[in-house]
Amino acid sequence: MKPVYISQQQHDQLQAELHVLKYTERPKIISAIAEAREHGDLRENAEYAAAKEKQVLVERKISRLEEMLSRARLLDSDQMNSDRVHVGRKVKLIDVETEEEILYELVPSAEFLGDELTAVSVDSPVGKALVGKAIDDIVEIHVPVGVLKYRVTEIL
Repeated sequence: MKPVYISQQQHDQLQAELHVLKYTERPKIISAIAEAREHGDLRENAEYAAAKEKQVLVERKISRLEEMLSRARLLDSDQMNSDRVHVGRKVKLIDVETEEEILYELVPSAEFLGDELTAVSVDSPVGKALVGKAIDDIVEIHVPVGVLKYRVTEIL
């Protein structure tokens, strides 16, 4: 399986979320299911159905977090302070043709939600092209419409 690169802070957040799900949410759901069973016929019991559905969702999330944490590789301080682009760093680029400036933050796939315009998954074509680049390197990104060329101007 492919490793997931995350910071210590991100690892701690995932561990905390997993702990809450396993030791707070799971017992609440088990209690809700037991209580709903006491109300009689399970085929017509909306409380029971809702609790079972919530149980499935929580168990899936627990499995996903456990799987992700089993593949997690922590980024150490040497990786975080290098002069090359890597996960967790922000990078300023200049389009070679249009001179347009772009700022991206390279994030692990595990954290990529697609809701932030500047976030780029390390597993995306852009992310793969950026990893390991240094200032003044030319980055060629192969996309469906062709090849985009950027020059790395700053690594933050």
